Amino acid sequence: MSSILTNTGAMVALQTMKGINSNLNKVQSEISTGKSVASAKDNAAVWAISKVMESDVKGFDGISDSLNLGNSTVTVARQAAETVTDLLTEIKGKIVAAQGANVDRNKIQADIDALTGQIGSVVGAAQFNGLNLVDGNTASMAVLASLDRSGSTTVASSITVNGQDLGFGTYTANDVFSTSGTASTNGDTFVLSLDGGGGTGDFTVADGTNAWVAGDKISLRLGEKSVSYTVTADDVDAANASMSNTVPDMIAVGLKNAIDSLGIDGLVVNYDSGTPGQLSFVNDGTNDMSVNGQYTNAGAGGLGALSQINVVSNTTDALTRIETMLQTAVNASAELGSAQKRIEIQQDFVGKLADAMKTGIGAMVDADMEEASARLQALQTQQQLGIQSLSIANQAPQSILSLFR
Repeated sequence: MSSILTNTGAMVALQTMKGINSNLNKVQSEISTGKSVASAKDNAAVWAISKVMESDVKGFDGISDSLNLGNSTVTVARQAAETVTDLLTEIKGKIVAAQGANVDRNKIQADIDALTGQIGSVVGAAQFNGLNLVDGNTASMAVLASLDRSGSTTVASSITVNGQDLGFGTYTANDVFSTSGTASTNGDTFVLSLDGGGGTGDFTVADGTNAWVAGDKISLRLGEKSVSYTVTADDVDAANASMSNTVPDMIAVGLKNAIDSLGIDGLVVNYDSGTPGQLSFVNDGTNDMSVNGQYTNAGAGGLGALSQINVVSNTTDALTRIETMLQTAVNASAELGSAQKRIEIQQDFVGKLADAMKTGIGAMVDADMEEASARLQALQTQQQLGIQSLSIANQAPQSILSLFR
C-alpha cells in the first residue's frame, strides 16, 4: 500500500540520519577534545573517578614544590655542617701540633681564634628562606611529603628534619668532674686512659659550682663512639624535691645505660649507688681505650666550648673539647645528610607516582585517535548513504502520480 500522507521510508531514513549525525558529532568531539569522556554526561562514573584523581595529581604538584623547598633548606644546612666539620678538623690539627714542646702556642691560638670566627660566620649564614637548621634555634622542620588516602579521608604526611645545634652561646664553667686512675681533668673536661687487658679508672659527676638546670649536658667519647646525657626538668625537680636520686646520680645511670647499649667489646661499666655520680670502667679488651668527657651548660650551644679552648694554658683540655665538638658536627652532618637523602627519594617517588596517575587518568578518559579516525571515515560514508537514502524515500510519493495519467 502506498500513501501520500505517511512516508515510512523517509521516516526510517530520517531516524537513521539522526543516529549517524549523533555518532558523528561524538567522534568529532573526541577528535577536537582528545577525550572520550569529556563531561559527566559522557560517562558519569568514569568522569567522577578521573576528577578525583586529577585533584590528587594537582595535590602532588604542590607536594613536589614543598619537597623542592625542603631539599634546598636541608642542602644549605648540610653544607654548613660539613664545612664546620672541616674547620673543626683543621682546629684539631693545630691543637695536636700545640702538644709539642718547642712550638709557638700563641700563634697557634691566634689561628684557632680565626677559624672559630669563621665557624661562627658559616653557622650564621646557613639559612634558606629565613630558616636556619644548624644554629640551635630551630627544633625541627616538617616537609610535606605525601597525600595518604584512606577511604574517604585524605591525610597529608610529612618528613621531619631535626634541627642541629652548632651555635655559639655563653659557656659557663661548672667544675663537675673528678677522676681517678690514669686521668687528667680540669673540672669541665677529663681524659681517662684505660689500658687493654684489665685497665681501670673512674670519673665522678658532682654538683659543681653552679646548680644543674634543664639542658645541661654531659658528653662522653669512648674510642670512636660517643654518648651523651642531657639533664631534664624532671631530673631537676626530683633533685629539688629531695628524692632518693640527685642529678649526678641520674646522669651517671643515664650514661651507663647509653654506654652499655653501644656493646663495646671488653668494656665493663659499673655504677655504685653508694657513690653518687660515679662510673667505674674496666677495659678487658685487647686494645687500649681513652674516655673523654665534657660538660656543656644549657646556654652554651653545641660549639660554645670553642671559647674555652686555649692551647697556651692547657693543651690537654683543648684536645678533649675539640674531640667532643668535632663529633657533634659530624653527627649533625650525618643526620642532615640522611634527611636529605630521604627527601630526594620521596621527590623521585612523588614524580613517578604523579606520572602513573596521569597515565591512569588518560587510560580512562582519553580518546583512541586511531579508532576515532576510522570511525569518522565510516560515519561520513554512512552519512552520505543516509542522505541518498532519504532523498530516494522523499521521491517515492512522486511515483504515485503515474497511476493517475
